[in-house]
Amino acid sequence: MTRAVVARTITLGGYFGLWLLLLLWYGWLAPSATLGKGLVLGFLLIPLLAPLHGLITGKSYTYAWSSMLSLLYFAHAIGEAWTLSDERVYAFIELVLSLMWFGGALMYLQARKSERRPASPQTH
Repeated sequence: MTRAVVARTITLGGYFGLWLLLLLWYGWLAPSATLGKGLVLGFLLIPLLAPLHGLITGKSYTYAWSSMLSLLYFAHAIGEAWTLSDERVYAFIELVLSLMWFGGALMYLQARKSERRPASPQTH
C-alpha cells in the first residue's frame, strides 16, 4: 500500500468513527438531559456532512480544509472530558478519532504532494 492509501484509511477511519461514536454517545449511551437528542445530534453531525463526498473521493482540497474541522471535534472532546467525568471514556475516544482524522489528512496531503512532485534530474 502506498503512503497515500494508508493516510486515507486513517483519515476515513477517524471520520467515520466520529460519526458512529457521536450517534452512539448522544443517541443512546448518554443522551443530553437538558437538550433533545435531535438538537445535539444535529449540531454535532450536520457539520460532518460537508466533507463527506470530498473525503470519499480523495480530493486534496477537502482533506486540507476538513482537517481544520476535525479540530472542532478535538476541542469538543477536551471540553467534554473536562466537564463530564462520567463520560470521559467517550470524550477520550472522540479525541483519538479527531486526531486520527487530523493526522491522517495531513499525511494524505503530504503523500499526494510527493506523488505529484516530478523526479529531480540527476547530475553526474
